Amino acid sequence: MKDKILIIEDEIDIAKLIKVHLSELDLHCDICTQGEPALQQALTQEYQLILLDVMLPGISGLDICRQVRQAKPLQSIIMLTSKTSEIDRVLGLELGADDYMTKPFSIRELQARVRSQLRRVHAIHAKNADQYNSHLKEKSTQKESNQQEQGVRIGQLHIDHRYHQVTYKNKAINLTATEFELIDFFCQHPDQVFSRAQLLDGVWGYHHNGYEHTVNSHINRLRSKLEENCNEPQIIQTVWGVGYKLNSAGVMPPMAC
Repeated sequence: MKDKILIIEDEIDIAKLIKVHLSELDLHCDICTQGEPALQQALTQEYQLILLDVMLPGISGLDICRQVRQAKPLQSIIMLTSKTSEIDRVLGLELGADDYMTKPFSIRELQARVRSQLRRVHAIHAKNADQYNSHLKEKSTQKESNQQEQGVRIGQLHIDHRYHQVTYKNKAINLTATEFELIDFFCQHPDQVFSRAQLLDGVWGYHHNGYEHTVNSHINRLRSKLEENCNEPQIIQTVWGVGYKLNSAGVMPPMAC
């Protein structure tokens, strides 16, 4: 079955051009040009990826992003913004978009970004399928599983790959798919410093100059969900002039007196 893409773009010529070139990747594409119908379609139908323009008649792309993210935390979203609207790019990422592209963009770059997002979507679905099959196996045998824990644990931070779940201090943390991949990447390399370019390559699967906002915004979102004080982060720390790292000491339980 073909992956389904929803293109929300009010300029019909651009939307049709995008559809033509994504069809080359054997993808099924639907087009919406109005804000309210696009929101309803995004909420009521299943799409592997949404390409979402910011400027739309009626409800804006930013509002659509916010509402879709609330209803479907794992929905993959790429925002489409104009080259001069930096504030829209930042807001889109802060509201939960996984990535953004500035117009005009090259077709090859668009196809590469779409393939990258779809790889992540397929990986999540594969993990969910493994979880379901494991549950059926456990139920049929009526035995408690003594299977070795599949995940990463650093201090009080635990990443469970089977259930695509992050817990910190025994509390579940609700993350988007990309936020999960980012914290998982950090936990695979605790205390190692990564530049924004390295994070783009390791988590998003590409590197293009000018897309550092993608990393910055996702770091900010992770900090808002993990840190007690985002102004003085103890878990995901900035190494000035270099990049970011997961500070393993910051997630360790407090020492007993």
